[in-house]
Amino acid sequence: MTWTNIYLVCFLLGCLLTVCSWLLTMVGGHLPHLHLGPHVHGGSAHAPAGSTHAHSGRPAGAASYTSAPAPINFSTLTAFLAWFGGAGYLLTRYSEIWPVVALLVALGVGIAGAALVFSFMAKVLWSPNENLDPDDFEVVGLIGTVSSPIRGGGTGEILFQQGGGRCVAGARSENGEPIPKGVEVVITKYEHGLAYVRTWDDLTEKSAQ
Repeated sequence: MTWTNIYLVCFLLGCLLTVCSWLLTMVGGHLPHLHLGPHVHGGSAHAPAGSTHAHSGRPAGAASYTSAPAPINFSTLTAFLAWFGGAGYLLTRYSEIWPVVALLVALGVGIAGAALVFSFMAKVLWSPNENLDPDDFEVVGLIGTVSSPIRGGGTGEILFQQGGGRCVAGARSENGEPIPKGVEVVITKYEHGLAYVRTWDDLTEKSAQ
């Protein structure tokens, strides 16, 4: 197979996959995206295993973040194939340029095309409020500090970090005991806008037994 045919196949394949991608998007389908590198969530501390986990909501003011589209994904790959193949085909079919030079130029054009598509995706199509990750709202297991004393059988307030921001939530002691201001607590349950907590010392003593 000649270089001209290889470029032509790349061009046609890139165009075909691009059309399929747009058609699936129109009918509500999704094609896979390749995300290179680890996905990292907010660096909040979590309590040791063994506490009860039940989550139904998130506190007011909790920060939320979503990852932007990865530079290498299905759309940018198809754009690269189409631009790479189209440029290579034109160079080898209608010019006397050396094959190695044509390959380098085609690679550059392909990368430029993929970069344009990624720029359009990141600046126009992507929104930080779309595709929210449930893990960004998970508060069970987070460590906080009592900011307003929790009365025995009553409620108070706690402060904790989530997604790089400070959050405030109403809190109740899980075992009904009072918890004074400034004590470190762990959120063991979150229901109906109220965090149920236990002191850090109580949890560590229980896990040590």
